[in-house]
Amino acid sequence: MVHQKENWVKILLSFTGSCRGKLGLSVFFAVFSVAGGFIPFWAVYQILRLFIEKNADLNAVLIWCLIGTAGYFIRIVFFGISTILAHISAYTILDNIRSEIADRLMQASLGEVMGRRIGSLKNMIVDKVEEIEPPLAHMIPELTSNLLLPVAIFIWMLCLDWRMGLAVVIAPLLSMIPMGFLMRNFNSQYAAYMDANNRVNSIIVEYIEGIEVVKAFNQSTSSYEKFAEAVQSFKDFTLAWFQGTWKTMNLMTAIMPTTLLGVLPVGLLLAQSGSLSPTELAMCVILSLSIVGPLMKAITFINEAKSMEYAVEAANELLHLPVLSDSGKEIQLTNTDISLEDVTFSYDGTPENQVLHHIHLFMPQGSFTALTGPSGSGKSTVARLISRFWDVTGGFVSIGGKNVKELSIRQLSELISFVTQDNFLFDCSLKENIRLGNPNATDEEVYAAAKAASCDEFISRLEKGYDTSAGDAGKRLSGGEKQRIAIARAILKNAPIVILDEATAFTDPENEDKIQKSIMALSKGKTLLVIAHRLSTIQNADQIVVLDKGKIVDCGKQAELLDRCALYKSMWEAHIGARNWSVGEGKEVVRNV
Repeated sequence: MVHQKENWVKILLSFTGSCRGKLGLSVFFAVFSVAGGFIPFWAVYQILRLFIEKNADLNAVLIWCLIGTAGYFIRIVFFGISTILAHISAYTILDNIRSEIADRLMQASLGEVMGRRIGSLKNMIVDKVEEIEPPLAHMIPELTSNLLLPVAIFIWMLCLDWRMGLAVVIAPLLSMIPMGFLMRNFNSQYAAYMDANNRVNSIIVEYIEGIEVVKAFNQSTSSYEKFAEAVQSFKDFTLAWFQGTWKTMNLMTAIMPTTLLGVLPVGLLLAQSGSLSPTELAMCVILSLSIVGPLMKAITFINEAKSMEYAVEAANELLHLPVLSDSGKEIQLTNTDISLEDVTFSYDGTPENQVLHHIHLFMPQGSFTALTGPSGSGKSTVARLISRFWDVTGGFVSIGGKNVKELSIRQLSELISFVTQDNFLFDCSLKENIRLGNPNATDEEVYAAAKAASCDEFISRLEKGYDTSAGDAGKRLSGGEKQRIAIARAILKNAPIVILDEATAFTDPENEDKIQKSIMALSKGKTLLVIAHRLSTIQNADQIVVLDKGKIVDCGKQAELLDRCALYKSMWEAHIGARNWSVGEGKEVVRNV
């Protein structure tokens, strides 16, 4: 079903939420600022009238000067209050939008989030959301006042003489003709500009993130050429677009300020005929000049509106990401048996792109199940469907006899500890990184979990120990050490279901045995699912499930699979062969295993 595109200004106003009162006051003070801006013009008019009527004296002139000055200060002070309120509201709203986007990302399926480039998400959350500040802090109050002032002056001049009112809009109306030509292809041109901008941003991020590989393989010349070509292409496109509009844009901005071209000749003719007094003519000239600044500011906002529109729509897109349904129910479970019944899965939901085909699998409470198979066979996908990082396309996954969709997302999260080979350390202390597994854990419990995961030894070598920032320690920790911190998190969480997705892939050989024993001891009585290519780590599993091309090829214990499963046997032989050979001192030597 195709939904009609929502107006971006309506979306923008929907962001205001609890700050609508402050924004309303901001507009209110902006209007009063405009009203204060009228007072100096009125004061000048009165002074001119006094001199023309030959009634001027020092006291009367000083009084009107003071009134004009007071009006100017009213304009400045009220504008300042309006600006302060608008900016407080704007940055409060930006904070709320970023928080809501973060919540939405947490509620969305992992596939929805992982399907987007990190650079794209950063661009939306940081840059695009920041671009919402101008319409909130400036456009709403300032555009309102900048449009209100010319409208009020137009009405004022109509009251003085309707012909002078029409004369003052001649220049603005004429400037709309070249502006109309500019706007004919503006939407398509701006869309092409954003595509080119996104492309060059992606290549820049790719170049920076891959600079280590570029240097390692001496590809700096070719990679830099790609980078330079993208930047040059973006520059050429942008300049070609701007050069194609400069003449028309300059024509428009040249015509807009020339309000005197209409007001002065019409005013002189009316004054000559006696329809307009010299005082009123002077006032009309002053008023016609006073609308130029506000009109030019309004035009600036209109020119930037498309950029604002893209920013608002980008933020709104993230705020409306599809989320996993949450029952919100805490269901009492009698066990932690895991069952997959006729599970099929496709990342895009289409049958032709299925990556899992009719999976039937049962993992009893307290059992040790291992998933293995060639790369791309669907092992990690099975594990993530159990954790409900995605929803199955067909069939269902159950824990304790209950469909995981019936459990609240919070309860499901508490049931499962998930450790992957891609471990991320937050920019806080190593102690707090481990404590993420259980925010209520004491320091002693954190230390115990770290010791169980063989982290204590390398952490104690750091100058600040457990208080070392992960950002500072990150460059000094190996992949295996980072994995052990992630395992310590899982140990501290003490969930009844433990899923290890290649969690020991980077573990150094001398610590592998210790970590394996720690994991097995701490997972005793828990339902354990391990995904591994290193078959020696899963040979004692209660059941080993062999996957290939999204289907279960065989399932059984190590000895059974070696007897009857050709795929598993070939994988085992390859694994043993890889362990038996290593390169050292320029020659191959056989290791004893």
